[in-house]
Order: sequence, then structure tokens, then C-alpha cells
Amino acid sequence: MASSSNTGPYNNEPRASNQNTFGATNKWWVLAAIGIGTFMSALDGSVVNTTLPLITRSLRSDIASIEWVVTIYLLVLSGLLLSFGRFGDMRGHKTVYISGFIIFILSSTICGIAPSVIILVVFRGIQALGAAMIQANSPAILTKTFPSEQRGQALGMQATMTYLGLTVGPSLGGWLADQFTWRAVFYINVPIGLLTLWLSRRYIPQDSEKKSSESFDLIGALVFITGLVALLFGLNQGHALGWTSGIILGSLGLASVLITAFVLIERRVANPMLDLSLFLSRQFSAAVSSAIFGYHFRKVLRR
Repeated sequence: MASSSNTGPYNNEPRASNQNTFGATNKWWVLAAIGIGTFMSALDGSVVNTTLPLITRSLRSDIASIEWVVTIYLLVLSGLLLSFGRFGDMRGHKTVYISGFIIFILSSTICGIAPSVIILVVFRGIQALGAAMIQANSPAILTKTFPSEQRGQALGMQATMTYLGLTVGPSLGGWLADQFTWRAVFYINVPIGLLTLWLSRRYIPQDSEKKSSESFDLIGALVFITGLVALLFGLNQGHALGWTSGIILGSLGLASVLITAFVLIERRVANPMLDLSLFLSRQFSAAVSSAIFGYHFRKVLRR
């Protein structure tokens, strides 16, 4: 959803050219690869939560430090989604997607053997970087692979896998920690990730040649990442530091300024990170609104 590719499902483009050579059976293997990858990256956003007390005791840390295992994942993943979606448009979605999986698998392994909180938090952030590369390019791959009459079905299945990963995460994390150790919540990513990596390399269509005429909006990317990180930090740490503390108020104020600046920048640059004209489409805006309400109510129901 972060990608701004012209191959999006909200454009009235003709059926993708690779449909003539890409078998009807293979596209379902692509959906399987994308679905498992989406499930795994979404799962990791919530699977660690129930194991935090165990990690605290095992690494002899305090809960404030261990909370960064969850927070850093959220900050990095959210901040880089848009950038990696745009990068995939320019360099190839399959290339970025598979690179993200390699990073995700390697960092999961190191998280599992981490001897200290610092190493765990650092590689948890790197793991989120890989997850951002995966999630940002998944919809574009499905859009290019499936014909227009089946894109809704494919993207709906991907959304289902996202919600399934977020929902199953806490229960699965608790079970793995109880049966094995807390390190199992990271090790489980390795065999699943290797399977998905093999499926992706084998079945996802090769990227077409990319034109180099478009430039990457580096300023827009930096402003967006900084603004979003400031916003998420303020919302995530407000209960701990106090909603009226100078750090939280400053963080939220900085976020509002930078996000406003991002919108102004995107309206003026030739090759924006995010094509704001997409929001003029009622279909697109309705889909985004539905996703926001879906995430909100999922959190309410879990309380």
C-alpha cells in the first residue's frame, strides 16, 4: 500500500502484459508466497508482546528497556514503508521484496541468539527494516501478477493474512515461549522465511527494466520518516513519560510540523514519494479509511 507505482489497482490500465506468459497456476503460488510473507511480517509486530516479561528476566533488564523491542519495530516499519514502496517502483519490486526477506531472516536469527538487550533492540530494528521492504512491495507484486478482475480477491487475501498475523501473534508467542523459550518467537521466522524466499524466487515474475529518468525524493522521505517517528514516539511513550511532559509535547509538535511540510513538499516535487492525487479517488480513500477503522477496532476489541 505504500507503493506509488502506476500499476496500482486504482488505475484503469490494461491487463498486465505478463499475463500472456505467466501461467494461471503460478499466480496462486505468487499469492502463497506473498501471503506467507505478509503473515510473517505482521505476526512479528505482535508476537513478542507476551514474551516481554520472560525476556526481561532472561536478559536481566528492566521493562522500560525491553519495551523498545516492540517500539523500535513499530517505528522503523512505519517510517520506511513509503520509502521502500517508492524504491521498489524504481528498482524492481521483486528485487526489494527478496532483499527484505534475506534481511528479515538473518536479523531474526541474531535476535534469537541475542545476549543483551542492546543487541536485541538493534537487530529488532533491522528486522523491521526487512519487514518494511516486504510489506511495501507485496501489493504491487500482486497487482502486476493478477488480472484486473482478480486483483480485489488477491489483495483481499493479503489483507486477511495481515490481520491474521496481528491477531494470532500474542497467543502464538505465549505458546512458543511456554513450550520452548522466548527465543523461539524469533527462530520460527527462519524456516518459514526460507520457504517463502524459495517460493518468491521461483514464482514471482522477474522485474521489467526500470527507467532511470525519475529521481528519488530524498528530502520528502527524510521529512516523512522523521515526522512519523516523532508522532509514533509521542503516542507510544506518552503514558510512560507523561502526556504533558516537554519531550512528548515537543515530539507531537515536531510531528505536526513535519507531516504538514511533507504534504507541501509532495505537492511541488516532480517525482513525489506519495501521489496525493490518489486521495481524490473515492475508491482509494474509502479503502484507506476502512483500513484505519479496521486497525482501530481491532485494538479496541483486544482491550
